[in-house]
Amino acid sequence: MARPQEPIQPVESHSAAEERFNRRRGTVGLVAGPILFAFLLFWPTPSLTPEAHQLSAIMALVVTLWITEALPIPITALLGPALAVLLRVAPVREAFAPFADPIIFLFIGSFMLAEAMFVHGLDRRIAFTALSFRWVGRSPTRVLAVYGGVTASLSMWISNTATTAMMFPIGMSIIAHLRESQPSAGRDIDRFAMAMMLLAAFAASIGGIGTPVGTPPNLIGMGVLERTAGIKISFFNWMIVGVPLVILMFASAVAYFHFMAIRGRHLHTDSADLALDELKKLGRLSRGQWNVLVAFALTVALWLTPGVLAITGLGDTPFAKAFNAAVPEAVAAVAGALLLFMLPVDWSQRRFTITWNEASRIEWGIILLFGGGLSLGGLAFSTGLAETVGRGLLDWVPVRSPLTFTMLFTALGIVLTEVSSNTAAANMVVPIAIAVSHAAGMSPLEPALGATLGCSMAFMLPISTPPNAIVYSSGYVPITAMMRHGVVIDVIAFVLIVVVVTLLGGLVA
Repeated sequence: MARPQEPIQPVESHSAAEERFNRRRGTVGLVAGPILFAFLLFWPTPSLTPEAHQLSAIMALVVTLWITEALPIPITALLGPALAVLLRVAPVREAFAPFADPIIFLFIGSFMLAEAMFVHGLDRRIAFTALSFRWVGRSPTRVLAVYGGVTASLSMWISNTATTAMMFPIGMSIIAHLRESQPSAGRDIDRFAMAMMLLAAFAASIGGIGTPVGTPPNLIGMGVLERTAGIKISFFNWMIVGVPLVILMFASAVAYFHFMAIRGRHLHTDSADLALDELKKLGRLSRGQWNVLVAFALTVALWLTPGVLAITGLGDTPFAKAFNAAVPEAVAAVAGALLLFMLPVDWSQRRFTITWNEASRIEWGIILLFGGGLSLGGLAFSTGLAETVGRGLLDWVPVRSPLTFTMLFTALGIVLTEVSSNTAAANMVVPIAIAVSHAAGMSPLEPALGATLGCSMAFMLPISTPPNAIVYSSGYVPITAMMRHGVVIDVIAFVLIVVVVTLLGGLVA
């Protein structure tokens, strides 16, 4: 029977030059942030209210610290609301209320479900099961597609970092198996290894955009849209845009790496045998794995039920209205997490699917970052700062249309996330997209969606996102190759996001 395991920890690696760059970037932030804060705080701005004026100084400090990562990003997120209270921008209840927003509990519940998958090894079982099918056969392209497909599928429900950390050793095992079985195909194997590692990182980021819980920027975009623009996007409706985009982007990435790294190479693989061997080691589905499957399936069913009722014409029935009121997404996530503490693994020892020590290992820093960003975004609108900034930026946009704004903020999100955390990038870009759209008198939905999705498209550098750093540590991915291939996938992502958001964005709200 499979035994519970410790969750796989990501192993990030940076070169000495990148470490020096990170230190210098942090030093710049520690110096420039306070200077900007003091300058804006004491610079006269008659066009702003006193609260908006002081908030502009706070925002400048927070954004600088986020971009440079001079302080831990979650600590910076706490700094913003604390300064807002200190400088009388808002009372303490208003500044810190977003830390208890329902979406926070959607985060917590989904993170606990993901942690239970790691603890019981369900994620590895899913990966090896997919790779064990005989139709995967001896084709490197099919192996690449299935390996990346599993990565993208898991990343729709658990963090891209954890997904990549779990898939990384599986990919390395396949590469080692290739080297042992085909020692004369060194250069071809190196190319295949580079493609496999890059696709693992890229697929993890791509898969994250498929569902609201796949990556934090999605929930940030949804939360900011609801709190500042009154636009609520349901779990099901997000997937109307997210899932087609994942399919198109992943298919494009596989096709790209096939033509750039595999086509014409003389390789054959026996990954199915390797995966079957690993499945035998895992044994039959354990009680803990069954319990996680039950809790996860129930949670997803609760998330999707309102959308299913809507598309079947039952969305306005008394049952649908009662269900929506009683079981919002946050409650569904919490219900799934609570089940993990109630479903027994060994009743005689009163051992349940997950313990609090295991559940408490979730990414609390992301939760703090989300709360801080939501707080500052809300204050920017309530003080009038967002409206002033939006009107100021509007003067720089020569063509004003939903398509133009969607293109602009998608590109801004992609560029910013290459040099800063995707969560911090979403906290910065999405409120601006909404503010500029409001100033132009048009719906902020498509520009905000473009900005949100763009903030997950970090493909060019090891420092852009942890999945990139993890695969960079393999030694098979030179930084020049990551930049060269990453910029191509960035361009593909930009085009597909703009097209899909333009065509399907109106269906989500």
